[in-house]
Amino acid sequence: MDHVLLARYPFLKASAEFADSNDADIESLIVSPSYAEARKRGMQRVLDAIEHHKVSEVSLTSDYACLMEVLSYPYARILVSSVDDRFLTRRYALAEATRMYDLLKGDPAQSVPVSKELEVRSSIDGSSRISMPFADYLRYSCLLKAAEWKLINTELKDGNVLMERDRFGRVLQTALQERIESELPLKVPDGIRKAVRQDVDRVTLRLGEMKNRLSPTGGEGMNPEYLPPCIRAILANAQNGVNLPHSARFALVTFLHALGTDYDGIIALFSQSPDFDEAKSRYQIKHIIGELSGTDGYTPPECSTMKTNGLCFEPDGICNGERMNHPLTYYRRRSGTARKAP
Repeated sequence: MDHVLLARYPFLKASAEFADSNDADIESLIVSPSYAEARKRGMQRVLDAIEHHKVSEVSLTSDYACLMEVLSYPYARILVSSVDDRFLTRRYALAEATRMYDLLKGDPAQSVPVSKELEVRSSIDGSSRISMPFADYLRYSCLLKAAEWKLINTELKDGNVLMERDRFGRVLQTALQERIESELPLKVPDGIRKAVRQDVDRVTLRLGEMKNRLSPTGGEGMNPEYLPPCIRAILANAQNGVNLPHSARFALVTFLHALGTDYDGIIALFSQSPDFDEAKSRYQIKHIIGELSGTDGYTPPECSTMKTNGLCFEPDGICNGERMNHPLTYYRRRSGTARKAP
């Protein structure tokens, strides 16, 4: 099989067989000087995911370069698994899947072979379009929020969805992302963790820097001065022992979690409520922030949802400003303005 093709799609079974045929086992990958380029490229795959949402391309001009590219994939997975951060895992999965999607746009003939690898049932119909069972389509398109992906906006024939190859590539992107997320983290032996510790530390540092940049608080913790009126009112009621409706509890927990407040800080706040039930609150809070499901948890509701739930209290000038549609946007705008003040 074409070695360049195996390098471009390193998740293929044939890619692993290519590595095996060159006697490239995991122990050699981790410690051998012969595979230093693979380790360097594996590190780059992870850093690309953190910084750019997509794994970058490299020149594949020789069988050696192809082998290094194939081996960089398992090394990247070892690094991601060793860090064991759900946010990083999802970001890495997206980066690998986005890279594959871009490759398929330039080489659409690979769509069906790749789909077989990902166990996505598909075939080519008489017009050279891709046909796939509508049940399979629903499984992956449900993660795509745009209206164009709704089943009602597709062409159906004999229980199958018909689509162009580029559109099918987007379905495969979702399938690969889902597969990588389900496979990671791997169980990494202590010996391997020790050997890759320096690279893991570098990834962890870069990840922390990126999280701080993305955080509404810039990694500085919550400042009550920047809270939107709705959250400020709900928080005051909670601190004063007022029983909150479920929608208000949900909004407060998700907002505080988005600002970096941990479980202990949130449960301490709700312990002041007169109907506080520790066991029940523990379950509800951990479910909302994702500790029970191993996810990043729920996101805070938008302003429109807050209004629908009767939780929009005394909106101020910022609330009524242009493009103000989310409590977190309010916090970012207030905190950003405050940082620029002399």
